[in-house]
This record gives sequence, C-alpha cells and structure tokens, in this order.
Amino acid sequence: MMLLKLGLFFTLLLLFPDWYIDRKLLSHTGYKGLRFFYWIPSGLLLAGMLFIFTLYRPGPDAMQQLSYFLIVFLCFSVPKALFVLIHLLLRGIARITNRKLYGEQLAGTLALASLIYIIYGATAGKENFTVREVTFESSDLPTGFDGYRILQLSDLHTGSWKGNGRALQRAVDLCNKQQADVIVFTGDVVNNLASELKEFIPILSGLKAKDGVFSVLGNHDYSPYIKWESPEMQQQNLEQLMRYEQEMGWKLLMNEHRMLYSGKDSIVLAGVENSGQPPFPNKGDLKKALAGTEGLFKVLLSHDPTHWKREVLPQSDVQLMLAGHTHNMQFSLLGWSPSGLVYPEHEGLYMTGGRGLYVNIGLGYLMFPMRLGAWPEITVITLKRK
Repeated sequence: MMLLKLGLFFTLLLLFPDWYIDRKLLSHTGYKGLRFFYWIPSGLLLAGMLFIFTLYRPGPDAMQQLSYFLIVFLCFSVPKALFVLIHLLLRGIARITNRKLYGEQLAGTLALASLIYIIYGATAGKENFTVREVTFESSDLPTGFDGYRILQLSDLHTGSWKGNGRALQRAVDLCNKQQADVIVFTGDVVNNLASELKEFIPILSGLKAKDGVFSVLGNHDYSPYIKWESPEMQQQNLEQLMRYEQEMGWKLLMNEHRMLYSGKDSIVLAGVENSGQPPFPNKGDLKKALAGTEGLFKVLLSHDPTHWKREVLPQSDVQLMLAGHTHNMQFSLLGWSPSGLVYPEHEGLYMTGGRGLYVNIGLGYLMFPMRLGAWPEITVITLKRK
C-alpha cells in the first residue's frame, strides 16, 4: 500500500506539470514536434518509475543506483511543479487585480532557482558538515560533570557514501577537532548490509574521545528492508555489523549501560536497541538498560525519538535522551521541514519539566543523495549544572 501511494504521488508530480505546461503554453506555439520532444524525458522517467515499483529489489549497489535516478527525477519534476504552482497563483492574482504580473518570467526564474538548489544539495550540500553547539542544564548533574562535552553523531548510512571516504574523513577530522569528552552514535550506521561498513572501518576507527565512543543500533542496522533467504542469514548480518563496530573501537550498548567518571563523580550512559513503532523494529528494553541506576544522572541513547514520549518520559527518570532517525527528511526551508508532519520531535532540543530530548538530524543520507537546508549534523552538547 505504501509503494502504491508513493507511486501515485511521484506520477502526479511528474505528469501534472507536464500536462499543464503542454496545454497552457506549448499548445499555442503551433510546433507539434516541440510538444513531442518535450514529453520524451517524462516518458523515460515514467518508464524508470515503473521498473522501480515493479522489478526493483534492494541489494548492495541497488540503493546507490536508485539514488542517482531520484536525483534526475527531482531535477526534472520539482522545477516544473514549482513553475506550475507559481504560474497558477500569479494567474489568479492577475485576474483578481486585472494587472499583468509577468507570470511566466517569474515562475521560470523560481523554477531555475529550485533546479540550482537541488543540484547544490546533491553535490556540496550533502557534505556541508555543520557543528551545532547545544547546552543542556540540569540541577541533577554532578559537579564533576559541569562543562562535560558529548559529541553526538547519527544516521551515517555508510552504504550511501560508497567510494567517497574522503568526505567521511573530513567529518571525522571535524569531530576530533571538537575535543569532546565522549562520542556517541545513535544508530543507522548502514543502509542494509554490514558489508557497507567495511570500506569505512579505517576512517571511523579514527574517532577519538577521552571516554571513548559508544553506539546503539537503529532500524536500518537490523536490515529489515531486504528479502533474506532465512532469519539466520539476517542475524548473521547483524552479528557481523556488531563485530565491525567492535573492530572500530566502538562500544555498542545493547539494552545496557556504562558508568562515566569525572573525579569522584559519575553519570550513567545507557543505550537501548531500536525502540520504534511499526513498521520499525521494537527491540528496546529500557528497564534492563537502566537497572541499578536509580538516583543517578542518566544520558540515554535511543535511535527513534518517538521512544521519548512513549516510554522514556512516563516510565523513567532519564534526564537527557539523544536520538536520530528523522534526518529532518533531508530538507528544511526557513526553519520548516515536512519531517514535522510525521515526527512531533524531529530536530534539536525539546525540554519537558527539566528533562530533555535532543534529535540529531544525521550525518548521512538515504534514498535521495542530497540535503537541502537540513545540513549533515555534528552535535556538541555541553552539560551544565544549574
């Protein structure tokens, strides 16, 4: 059903603007050949869509090939859709005001600007690594941790960076430059397969912090989106991923916690497996992860931000939860992202009664190989005692 809805949406996005432009603008030119050639790109893209929604099967290289197709699709469809939207709006205003507004020229200019923006997002934008400085204050924080710095990464999706280790090396160098006390990773290190990570083990092993690097699993790390021959093979893939993280020196938290120390003081760093709602995996065990931590200041790593209101807030005393997952849908314009229509907590810091959730919008990308406004994020969270 989801694929059907997506198929209908992309078909309308592709064909309706073409129909409008053909009917309202090209039909008046008198050149039938021009109209025929105008429809050729859309015909090819429609054939590509039919292939994707009928014959496409996820695999090691298929995701990257799909990403290239989607960029071409967006470069053709979005500017035309924007052109039609602006053209219709200006035509309506012109009729009401009885004034000529040069609708074609303005709509064309904005459509061209959107094309340039998409190309930027697909080239430089997805590598525009941005450091966000955040302060979290709590009266529960031990004095020894006042000023403690946590660097958070999330949603690397290493399969999308295939052949581009240079970019991830820049990100790692930028992380190390922050000189954080601890580095945490909140899930989705791969798209589907553990093998995607192998190429980047030497690079990601370079992440360094005084108290180490800790991680949890995200929904993609369980590889639920490809068809496995058996559950055993899927489990073997997960175990291989866990071995790779261990090889990198990352400490994977599987419904468990570790103690962090600063002088005579200590805090809890806990992590749960992915705790999501259908269709996402729900393997988290918060009670197990926090066992024996009563009365201590706690930082929880949990990939899915919906876990915050579903369980963490009402059933624990965790002071700060760090999540990822949303990517902010890799698009933000003037502070607005469609991600907010799906996730109430989709970006940044959310406070409830002195307790906080921080949602990192991810360093990598998925499906659409681009970021527009929702730049790849490295978060540095400074803990402060009130």
